[in-house]
Amino acid sequence: MEFMTGGRAEVRITPADVGKRVSVRRRTGGGPGEAAFTDAVGVLTSWNEGVLSITRRNGECIRIDESSLVAAKTVPAEPARRRGPAADARELQEVAARGWPALETEHLGDWTLRASGGFTRRANSVLPLGDPGVPLDAALERITRWYGERGLPALITVATGRADTGEQLAAELDARGWSAERHTSVRIAALAPLADTEADTTAVTLSRAPDTDWLGMYNRTGAPTPDALKVLTGGPSVWFATVPSTGPHTGRPAAIGRVVVDGRWAGFSAIEVDPAQRRRGLATLVMAALAERALQEGASAAYLQVEDDNGGARELYDRLGFTEHHGYHYRRALPGDGVR
Repeated sequence: MEFMTGGRAEVRITPADVGKRVSVRRRTGGGPGEAAFTDAVGVLTSWNEGVLSITRRNGECIRIDESSLVAAKTVPAEPARRRGPAADARELQEVAARGWPALETEHLGDWTLRASGGFTRRANSVLPLGDPGVPLDAALERITRWYGERGLPALITVATGRADTGEQLAAELDARGWSAERHTSVRIAALAPLADTEADTTAVTLSRAPDTDWLGMYNRTGAPTPDALKVLTGGPSVWFATVPSTGPHTGRPAAIGRVVVDGRWAGFSAIEVDPAQRRRGLATLVMAALAERALQEGASAAYLQVEDDNGGARELYDRLGFTEHHGYHYRRALPGDGVR
């Protein structure tokens, strides 16, 4: 990271640069075992009373006392990744919402409040696309009340890492005590290569609805509720994949998966493999079979969502050619923290 001009470091940002992407270096003490300086890159989301707030691409908000700044400058917005299909964050958020549809929705300006009996955060959180149409504190009060009426925690999905996404919203919610959780990567890839495999996909059974064995393996449902089934089977065109077990492992599926086709997009989810049958390429096989079906229905691009701490899944999707498009996380209103 280079901040030097004429042989000396400079702070070349001001409060007028709020909203821009910046790179900063600050003193951090330099005690035993501690680095003397720390660098940070992100969107400058506020600069008030001598304190800067910078929101990183994963939604993490850090606060820096301006007196600790050693050097700083504005930097270009991150270039769009050229691998994989072209898409913007809003398009993918809208497609993903249709592919995992909430059972109840209500609009608040351009924001959508979603509830589905508590089945998954995605289907029970606010999707903020644009302006809520009221001041933020009023919107948060309405959101907290709406979810409280349904016995659900107030959650907001915040997308970050792309221009015009949610860094500013993340900072505003952070300042109001809304905690961050479940950081997730949205990944995209061309669809055809996923189906280009030598594996025999005829071993995979495809159906329009999950059977008892599929549901028994899906680790989110437990005993499937009507709400869970409606979310799982919702979407424009949904397919469920099952690889039957053989030999000593009969009695439950070897692997399962789900895809929803929506125009050019195929959204993959619920890719699960029996722990006793891993390292056999079954996850790749399931995705290949689902990709073949999605190609037949006219899709050309793939997306999926994987949590940042799921290292095994991230490695698999890396090998299959998925690249990160943007990230999102959830902001939760703690008791008494909905509005400040």
